[in-house]
Amino acid sequence: MEVKINNPENIPQEIVQKAIAMMERETGRTVQEISIRRTGGPDEYGIIPVFAPVPFQRIRRITGYLVGDLNRFNNAKRSEVSDRVKHTT
Repeated sequence: MEVKINNPENIPQEIVQKAIAMMERETGRTVQEISIRRTGGPDEYGIIPVFAPVPFQRIRRITGYLVGDLNRFNNAKRSEVSDRVKHTT
């Protein structure tokens, strides 16, 4: 995936790529967009990354088990789940 780069001060591409690689390595996430500019001295940069969304799976406690979905439940357990009363606040 191509990273959208906002680089108004034309900071060298090598520095921008190192910043992206560092962010991805340290966070374990993918950078989608990055804004980078000088903030002080010649080697000081302000970096604002936008990371790709992290997919997550909802985990529920159903009949004493922590589950993400009902794929492994038999028909009796699925029926028990569907018969539950949903409470809202």
